[in-house]
Amino acid sequence: MHRFFVQKMPIGRVIKSTGSWYEVRDDAGQVSQCRLRGKIRLDGLRTTNPVAVGDLVNFEKERDKDTCVIDKILPRTNVIVRKSVNLSKESHIIAANVDQAILVATIAQPRTSTGFIDRFTVTAEAYHIPVIIVFNKCDIYNDEQNAMAEELMRVYNGIGYQSFMISAKTGFNCDRLETIMKGKISMFSGHSGVGKSALVNRLDPNLDIRVGEISDVHEKGKHTTTFAQMYQLGFGGYIIDTPGIKEFALFDMEKETLAQRFPEMRALMHDCRFNNCTHLHEPHCAIKNAVEQHLIADWRYENYCNMMDD
Repeated sequence: MHRFFVQKMPIGRVIKSTGSWYEVRDDAGQVSQCRLRGKIRLDGLRTTNPVAVGDLVNFEKERDKDTCVIDKILPRTNVIVRKSVNLSKESHIIAANVDQAILVATIAQPRTSTGFIDRFTVTAEAYHIPVIIVFNKCDIYNDEQNAMAEELMRVYNGIGYQSFMISAKTGFNCDRLETIMKGKISMFSGHSGVGKSALVNRLDPNLDIRVGEISDVHEKGKHTTTFAQMYQLGFGGYIIDTPGIKEFALFDMEKETLAQRFPEMRALMHDCRFNNCTHLHEPHCAIKNAVEQHLIADWRYENYCNMMDD
């Protein structure tokens, strides 16, 4: 009797994506250059990038070549997505299979708006991804900017998002962030110029990621990270460094469920008079009442209204 053994394809994790080629690392730590089989592109995915950094994939070596092909994308535990910049009906996957997202924000040089922060947290909430908000460059803040950061941290910490000030330049609170990241896959995100790469270098100097400059004219950051890439951290764990994001547009978010992505609204919305309350114009709305009583930050509610308008 003959026995036939089916050889399983190796599984690897995508650690870098350049659009057409992918770097995939297997369990032994070997990195292979891979491309996609054509059929994967025809799966009807409404995304500009069918494979994202963090994806687990089946891949195999191409005959008579040093390169490999990705045959299958394994089921994802989560993704962070935003609306594609060029194609409004499609999404762009920033990263997949992450344990947590680190949003690097700044009060100045450049300033991160609360609208940007809230769009990011809303997207992460939709996929049950914990978010930590760090306000970088605290070493350059004046008294007014310090007060602004303290108020934002008071609100976000009260909601349930761990947030604190940090400085990639001086190392302030970097040990705290290292403890949070140890042993986990963390995605770094934020505007260009907020100091993501500098912060990664401070956490693990051996990575030596290129750091950009701030434009003096508009105090905007210049892109230094061109493609998303995963790095192994010397103290344990992985980090996905992503390109700076100018705007974070929501994708495939239903108006009926948007309030559920705001934890402080989710806790009160069942007290509204109407089950289908939009929290915009209906009477006896628990959310609007909480805003009037300063139990919900007025700027958080304003950001909610802006998202509903979009």
